[in-house]
This record gives sequence, structure tokens and C-alpha cells, in this order.
Amino acid sequence: MLGMHLGVMAGAQDDVGTEVLEADTETAAAPVAERRLGRLWRVICHDDPHTTMDFVVDVLVTVFRQPSPRAFELMLRVHHAGSALIGSWPESVARKKVALAQAKARVDGFPLTFSVEEDD
Repeated sequence: MLGMHLGVMAGAQDDVGTEVLEADTETAAAPVAERRLGRLWRVICHDDPHTTMDFVVDVLVTVFRQPSPRAFELMLRVHHAGSALIGSWPESVARKKVALAQAKARVDGFPLTFSVEEDD
């Protein structure tokens, strides 16, 4: 797809008439992205009896950039199962998001907690 975005298609010719072959960007990009970003880390949200459901949804939308319907679904999963996977990010990003979310919770007087664990 990247090649198509740049106007390069399989079997097309470039500006000087040389045939251009499109690379398989899905398989070629994955190892490059993993090397550049490092391993991914999972962020888990944990239930508690004090944090409001609305606050959890707000944090999932504002800090973790989840769409509202997905944030609501995740909040219910946390509420009913006790915890839920929110997403996976490079370690530094995951830890920054968790720190921001927990700081936001403390400012608003909630004990909402998240954990970070290495993805398999």
C-alpha cells in the first residue's frame, strides 16, 4: 500500500522509464518497525470500587486515545472481569500513558490503577 500511496504500482514505470516493482510492505515493514520501536508492552486497567465508570471512559478516551464506543466497552470489561487489556505500545510510551492516567486519577481523587507488562 505504501508504494501505491507514493504513486508506485507493481509493474509501473518511474519518471525515467525504468520498471518499478512494488515490495510487500506488510512483511517488509513489520521487522523494521519492531527494530525501530522495540518490543511492545501491554497496558492493563484494573477495577476498583471507587473510580466512576465515567471517569474511566474519559481516561481511556483522553489518555489512551480510544474511540468512545471502544472506551465504554473496555470500561465494562474492567468492571465485570476485574481488569482489561487497553492496548500495546513501546515501553516508554506505555509507561508515560500509565503515569499520565494515574496522575489524572489522583488529581480527581480516584485510585484508578494500570499495570504495564511485556507483550509476548
